[in-house]
Amino acid sequence: MNPASFASLLQTFFTRRMLEQQGLSSHTVASYRDTFRLLLGFATLHFGRAPSKLLTQELDVFFIEKFLQHLEQSRGNTVRTRNTRLAAVHAFFSFVAISEPALSLQCQRILAIPAKRYEHRPVEFLTEEEAVVLVAAPDADTWIGLRDRTLLLVAVQTGLRNSELTSLRHQDVALGTGAHVRCLGKGRKMRCTPLGPDVIASLKEWLLRQPGAPGDPVFPSSRGGNLSADALQRLVSRHAATACQTCPTLKGKSVTPHSLRHSAAMSLLQHGVDLNVIALWLGHESSETTQIYLHADMLLKERALAHANANGLVPTRYTPADPLLTFLECL
Repeated sequence: MNPASFASLLQTFFTRRMLEQQGLSSHTVASYRDTFRLLLGFATLHFGRAPSKLLTQELDVFFIEKFLQHLEQSRGNTVRTRNTRLAAVHAFFSFVAISEPALSLQCQRILAIPAKRYEHRPVEFLTEEEAVVLVAAPDADTWIGLRDRTLLLVAVQTGLRNSELTSLRHQDVALGTGAHVRCLGKGRKMRCTPLGPDVIASLKEWLLRQPGAPGDPVFPSSRGGNLSADALQRLVSRHAATACQTCPTLKGKSVTPHSLRHSAAMSLLQHGVDLNVIALWLGHESSETTQIYLHADMLLKERALAHANANGLVPTRYTPADPLLTFLECL
């Protein structure tokens, strides 16, 4: 019995495995889809055949390793991105190993490719002063400027992920008593994030300018649809460049939509909010993930240093030696 074609296996993996059996989110499906778009493009150049003509046997461990090298060396992807792509490849070949036992050895070799270790650097975030300058950068007298200013303010105060921010709907915003926004985060977890008075006022002004149906995006593109990830990145970069003119400390920072999420977490930490509460606020699976902000907080480290002596050692209470040991040492 001949094994199923690569095209049919890939289609079954997405439709039956990911959507019907696992019920994965649209964001996960999109991430896996992008991985296989890149892989098929690389395979087309490598084998000289259309993606639909590829054979599963051709995508062996040596080809996958070349693809991963291509991601880092030719596309300039980071190690973390490379590991994310490898996770999608692993998921597919785990499915192939079950569906086509004849290919199990090939799948085992691919599944044995490890994730690469990488340097864990402190997260980059904006200080409260830098965040204020960034939020003030858009021209609120224009439609796009008011949208951008409100979006930046919501991002800095709530710490929503990029996808959570761009998929925010009118029905997800409550501006009455106990004002908050609702979002469906990772792991299909619904969470509510409270809003401060300045964010409430800005959202009210924006929603008067941009009314819509309950299912319409709060921050639409100029065409009325959802903002793409690239559009959000360009939006933040554009206003960060403007803010640099009045805030020199921003010039040395790479300001991204995700750094606004880090800024929200750091602001909570510096105001004394417990790590477990911050983890719930951000929608982290575990408070261990939130500990990266402890390493990034220099003020917290400086306060710890203030409790140490000039040598950097925490003083301890003097305890005299045991008399019997003292006697023996003097012999």
